[in-house]
Amino acid sequence: MVRTAARHDRDAGGDPALLAAKASLREMVWDRLAGGGVARFPGARNRIPNFVGAEAAAERLRSTGAWRRAGTLKSNPDSPQWPVRQRALEDHKLVFMAVPRLAEPEPFFCLDPDRLIDPPRAASSIKGASRSARTIRIADMVPVDLVITGCVAVDPTGARLGKGGGFSDLEYALAWEAGLIGPDTAVATTVHEIQVLETDHIPMADHDLRLDLIVTPERVINCDGLRPAPGLRWEKLTEEKIAAIPLLTALRSAGADRP
Repeated sequence: MVRTAARHDRDAGGDPALLAAKASLREMVWDRLAGGGVARFPGARNRIPNFVGAEAAAERLRSTGAWRRAGTLKSNPDSPQWPVRQRALEDHKLVFMAVPRLAEPEPFFCLDPDRLIDPPRAASSIKGASRSARTIRIADMVPVDLVITGCVAVDPTGARLGKGGGFSDLEYALAWEAGLIGPDTAVATTVHEIQVLETDHIPMADHDLRLDLIVTPERVINCDGLRPAPGLRWEKLTEEKIAAIPLLTALRSAGADRP
């Protein structure tokens, strides 16, 4: 019997029509990646899709001013940004990598280039991080210069579409409230050209994270859209989502501001 993976937006809150439009767009982009022969194992669907050229995109990101200015990165843990995390460690940058789905009480890996057990390539994988990194609380992190996020689709204004779990938005909001990022902290992604859509094709909620920099194997796109107001939107979180993330449960128990 073939088992179908659960959709990442199954516990998402918000406007049902907007969620449905996003889900439909994801399916279209995943189909394009698979049909174009540029999706890497284990396939594009239901994930931040790994793509042919991820290493070239990481190298192009490495050439940008935002990269050169950054001493500390916060990155998603997905496969297409593995080459980015590797190069950050090679360039002696401190890397905070989110634990998948923020599912632990200490929800970030701290990868210190001076304290790696394995070489940067191995250490920057999910499996390798469990050897070379230590897990830490958000209170133990230091300010971040550059945020790396994974995307299913993007557009030149900086609109982005994730896989539906809302974790990039949550991580950004939590880091903002902890004072780890601010208005000048750049947000970047690496994607395949197929994932770059025309302007106004990506439906966005008012709290959705936007990008400053999109990097493909072929080019760098400096985005010109406006950033949303940062901060946790408790009214957008379902009880299922809060219960699944220990940090949110702890914040609510401690009396974090809620509407």
